[in-house]
Amino acid sequence: MKITSLSIYVLECPLPRPFGWSQGWIDSRTTTLVRIDTDEGVSGWGEGASPAVIASFAPLLLGQDPTNRLALWQRMFNALYNGGVTSGMGGSAISAVDIALWDIAGQVAGQPISQLLGGAIRNKVAVYATGLYYTEGEFPDRLLAEARSYVDAGFGGMKTKVGGLSIAEDVKRVAALRDAIGPDVYLSVDANQAYNAAAAIRIGEKLAEYDILWFEEPVNARDIDGYLQVKAALPMSIAGGEVLRMRYEFKDFCARRAFDIAQPDIAHVGGITEMRRVADLANSFGILVNPHVWASPVMIAATLHVTATMPPCPPARDPQPFVQEPVMEFDRTPSAIREELCAEPFVQVGGYIAVPNGPGLGIQVDQRAVDRLAVATDRIE
Repeated sequence: MKITSLSIYVLECPLPRPFGWSQGWIDSRTTTLVRIDTDEGVSGWGEGASPAVIASFAPLLLGQDPTNRLALWQRMFNALYNGGVTSGMGGSAISAVDIALWDIAGQVAGQPISQLLGGAIRNKVAVYATGLYYTEGEFPDRLLAEARSYVDAGFGGMKTKVGGLSIAEDVKRVAALRDAIGPDVYLSVDANQAYNAAAAIRIGEKLAEYDILWFEEPVNARDIDGYLQVKAALPMSIAGGEVLRMRYEFKDFCARRAFDIAQPDIAHVGGITEMRRVADLANSFGILVNPHVWASPVMIAATLHVTATMPPCPPARDPQPFVQEPVMEFDRTPSAIREELCAEPFVQVGGYIAVPNGPGLGIQVDQRAVDRLAVATDRIE
């Protein structure tokens, strides 16, 4: 079997209501997909970013055996390494190709990716609802109604944003959310790198009384000392890592225990291959891995397969989600990309999503939906 072509799709869909967080405000959702075709009619789908970098991999991939995925991963990594661009968009481009290669390998073997990784420890993964972004005129009615809808849907936890308003306003917002959802549902906050350590500690101290499970990206994503300062001062868990690439960027954070929860993103960290390495690294330091997930069913499926194979951290007789068991982000903001790309979108039942059991990713991407949502395409043969 040989790779015959790469097709790259930049997808975009408008939002019915723009929303924001500490770093910006958007009125549409975007992502990049890649489809790898072979001479035996098997195709694989991947998700990441940076179409130009993905296209630059074509000479390294065309004509190669797609099941030789570790060697192809290393080829792509080596092509970027000397130029220092394995981080950023380079890592995202490797991710897209790597996921597609695993999808092909699973289809060839007739097995789900989780089985190729050694077999699933769990057949469903606990998820928490991500939403509760800033929107115009949201507070209090629309925001609190959204939060209550997640409780009614059976989620065991949810996450909201901080850092986009004043500290006093954000604390008021979180206090109202806690009151609306009650004491038995986990609530986390995400600052998206909005603060320096002193400000993060100030708001964290005020939020502590609302039983916050974790405080995500309180400071700059690569500020290890800032993370350590915040972690030492606050009672809730500290989380981060969604923008880090490769195990090399996670290494010092794990070794110095700069966060309690690592959140690698499979579409950016280096794909399935590197996600597994990062998860093992974190686990060896007693750091729980709760993957960051944001975009299409391709990355949702890929993340489910890897998360299904992660051991509890630490081992326990009856490991619990949010404590020893990994939990996965499940974006609930409006997105045609997430809901229309496959005939059967992912749904949660009782706070869990089933791990796909079909070969490869175990999903059927609708090419017509891809073409409809695509705002730019490129095919390389």
